[in-house]
Amino acid sequence: MRSLLFAPGNHARRVEKALTLPADGVILDLEDAVAISEKAATRPTVREAFGIPRASKLYVRVNALTTEWCYGDIVAIVHAGLDGIILPKVEHSHQLRTVDWLIDSLERERGLLPGSIDLIPIIETALGISNLSGICRSGTRARCLAFGAGDFTLDMGMVWTRSEIELLPHRAACVMESRAAGMEPPLDTVWADLRDADGFIASARHAAALGFQGKMCIHPDQIAPANAAFTPDEAAVAQAKRVAAAFDKAEAEGLASIQLDGQFIDYPIVQRARRVLAAAR
Repeated sequence: MRSLLFAPGNHARRVEKALTLPADGVILDLEDAVAISEKAATRPTVREAFGIPRASKLYVRVNALTTEWCYGDIVAIVHAGLDGIILPKVEHSHQLRTVDWLIDSLERERGLLPGSIDLIPIIETALGISNLSGICRSGTRARCLAFGAGDFTLDMGMVWTRSEIELLPHRAACVMESRAAGMEPPLDTVWADLRDADGFIASARHAAALGFQGKMCIHPDQIAPANAAFTPDEAAVAQAKRVAAAFDKAEAEGLASIQLDGQFIDYPIVQRARRVLAAAR
């Protein structure tokens, strides 16, 4: 998933519009975008969106497990038409196991295919980062996690700068722990400054270079650059084809390392090229 667009769950027209856009996923929000007084009342509005025709996956961000609304959110939305749940502020593996158990129970009770609803935890506190290893190895249905810089920098008392250099070790930890636990690559944080389109592009490209699979978005204008940042361009695909073809030919002749245009190529390099081709497909 290269792009996941947030839409406030209590704005039916914006939800309907979001589901027509070319994001790989849409996240209907019951958390930060919804006032406390409207949280319970927004659940039926979100449920109604499950039947709207769409090309993207549909997720719902519920409120954190430590809040009074999380249980009600999950009970209200685990129905046919939901692709997954985004669980914010995850700090311990047992939180994932608790929500996984609840979803599993509701799937069985409501005749849904077991395990059909995805679960994506957002890591956005210092405690969550420090417990990444256990969270990634929770043994639940969660296949990937997401990193949230807004709440993380707030929790840390950290200044979120345009360069995002202060986020580098924490982003890298999300990628490394995901890989070590056999999970899919993680999803990167939103970009909050809607006036700075170039900053968003730089952030997305940096996340792609670090090993993230996609980026969460808060405005429709961010979808296209996110999709582009996490999709190999024509030049990269063409070079990957040349590398793979040259190595295949050399390997057939009994060679396992060659040079192409002055570049040394061995198995790790050709495997990277084949990964580019797979991503392009």
